[in-house]
Amino acid sequence: MSLTVYGIPNCDSVKKARVWLADNGQEFAFHDFRKDGLSEDIVMRWLQAQPMEKLLNKRGTSWRKLSDADKANETQAHLIALMVENPTLIKRPVIEAGAQVSVGFTDDVKALWR
Repeated sequence: MSLTVYGIPNCDSVKKARVWLADNGQEFAFHDFRKDGLSEDIVMRWLQAQPMEKLLNKRGTSWRKLSDADKANETQAHLIALMVENPTLIKRPVIEAGAQVSVGFTDDVKALWR
């Protein structure tokens, strides 16, 4: 099964995930949100496996910088558009293999990708 790690290279959680996966013999591709971009299709695919509340980071700097109007509009289409436009709104890392998607890097996530 081919793993893809999505995130930004200077994020501590992404760094830890990449090191841990490599140390545990997992081959993976890295997709940098900023350099490689992000599409609506990718975000929709993740939302089939994970709820919006888990994927969207409302506690980070990127969320706080949004306008009040953007924060108030919580329709799924609007939130997806915001994540595509501002990928740092997504909790990191997102690790995907087929239909399996994890968000963040916790002990539960490690157990999933062993």
